Amino acid sequence: MSDLFNLSGKIALVVGGHGGIGKAIALGLADAGADVIVTSRNIEALKGVVEEIKAKGKKSMAVAVDIVNEKLVKDMVNKIMEAFGRIDILINAAGLAIRKPADTFPIDEWQQVIDVNTRGTFLCCQAVGRVMLKQKSGRIINISSVRGRYGLPANYAAYCASKGAVDTLTRTLACEWAKSNVLVNAVAPTIVETDLTKSALADPAYAKQMKERIPMGKWAMPEDIIGPVVFFASEASSFVTGQILYIDGGVTTW
Repeated sequence: MSDLFNLSGKIALVVGGHGGIGKAIALGLADAGADVIVTSRNIEALKGVVEEIKAKGKKSMAVAVDIVNEKLVKDMVNKIMEAFGRIDILINAAGLAIRKPADTFPIDEWQQVIDVNTRGTFLCCQAVGRVMLKQKSGRIINISSVRGRYGLPANYAAYCASKGAVDTLTRTLACEWAKSNVLVNAVAPTIVETDLTKSALADPAYAKQMKERIPMGKWAMPEDIIGPVVFFASEASSFVTGQILYIDGGVTTW
């Protein structure tokens, strides 16, 4: 059974691997046996993660990239291919949330969320997907959210829209690339305690609202996302594609 989840010999790329969900996933993939490349706009923020991965006995590398820039995304993939020769696993974990009322949401900020969460995810899928299609194998795991399926009366007009697009993109790429054995899935957590959400969770009313909506009575931690991602990255999910797996403490049950 352990062989089903063994990622030894695999090359994984975690986009947005400097902290929060991305860092937890990067370290989890290394624990499962993969060599792991991590990316961020700020390469300095990646140094500690790279060292932690190497301390586990796995190869690692940091690459700076702005995922909304098509050329920089292509350059990122070229650097990885020069160093490692292949990419077996892609995790799209970079994300942005700006919370403002829909009727007064500045359109440039709304577009910023869409650009990072949707455009950035697509550009990374496209650039890495080209490599995987040539390899005739690969696993792509997008980090979505329960907000891709459910709205929330908490100023999420941009974030919900962006994650709904990620869900549909995941299913569409899964259909298009399945015959090349490139499997595309997504994990969709409820709110996760990270640097991205700490300011929102510091609001007692918001924290109470979110916790009451989760049947398990608590929000997720980054470590809760590792197991489902390893499942999608491993042979355990070799006949699974186009799925959105909710890691939500029961939110989507009602």
